[in-house]
Amino acid sequence: MHAEDRHQAILRRVRRHGSVRVTEVAAELRVSPVTVRKDVELLAERGLVVRVHGGARLPEDRAPAPGTGTAPRDAARELTFGMIVPSATYYYPEVIRAVRETAAARGARLLLRISEYDADGERAHARAMVEAGVDGLLLAPTTGPETCAGSAWYEDLGIPLVLVERRPRPVGPAVEHVVTDHAHGARLAVHHLAAHGRRRIALLTRRGTPTAPLIEEGYLAGLRLAGLEAPVAADELDLGMDRPGTPEYDGAMERFLDGAAAGRIDAAVVHPDGDALVLLQRLSAHSLTVPGDLALVSYDDEVAGLGDLPLSAVAPSKHEVGVSAVELLAARVTEPDRPRRQVSILPELRVRASSTGA
Repeated sequence: MHAEDRHQAILRRVRRHGSVRVTEVAAELRVSPVTVRKDVELLAERGLVVRVHGGARLPEDRAPAPGTGTAPRDAARELTFGMIVPSATYYYPEVIRAVRETAAARGARLLLRISEYDADGERAHARAMVEAGVDGLLLAPTTGPETCAGSAWYEDLGIPLVLVERRPRPVGPAVEHVVTDHAHGARLAVHHLAAHGRRRIALLTRRGTPTAPLIEEGYLAGLRLAGLEAPVAADELDLGMDRPGTPEYDGAMERFLDGAAAGRIDAAVVHPDGDALVLLQRLSAHSLTVPGDLALVSYDDEVAGLGDLPLSAVAPSKHEVGVSAVELLAARVTEPDRPRRQVSILPELRVRASSTGA
């Protein structure tokens, strides 16, 4: 049993009975008394229980109401939520704004930290927030836990947690999350392109990003549903994590342009938006027209509408992701016994000039 699950179990027993003994809880949870004592110490530091000799009891302001057996939460206490995201310049600004607005509407304070894709830094931020006594944490980890063989580091933080645009390990604690269904978005893009007569639809992406595997999954599923096959293997069109002008990036672009010039590719889903704009420029330099020779749908819709030719794009509902994440975390903090939830939000396809021509 992980730390947060133990904490919730201890709180349930304290709220039900008014007090608990460490030895009894340890026996029920099948852990050592030392572990339970440490859990009680952490809960006491957060003001959720009061330590007594051999156990814990409810604070005076949270004592069970007469005849109810349950303790109301102190509604006057301001909640504090922590949020750690990898970037404040791409994708996440709208999520952050929605989180801040929704938290403020609930009377909660938000502590925001940007990890800049530094895994060690985000762990340090999380530890500092736990020590500062935040009531819950919204987290977009840099590394993808679904690929980790061992436990994910955030599973033992001991406070309510909601992952934002990240999925937890498929085997492990039931960590709550709010995500965009990126596979659905990619299927939408392929369906749209196929419906406009495109039959050689490629995927150009950065396969090392957390989003790319889900987009590739949806892209391949969309091809199957349309009775099509990928004209070029996805690993041949991997832009890597480099910038334009580097061998890996330019090599993938050249392979794509060669395929388009030879007629092997007549459409593409491109992730992220910035690379779709780079591709648009390079297609023009090779005298290939959009959408005449090649139809394009970009993914993320951060800058897709800013080019000389506005790009059709799959647009995640970033605002709704932020709102839902706060609501999920607030519900976990105020109702610790509620069933756990994992929320998936569907993106939409915004059709513009780059994909509708014959």
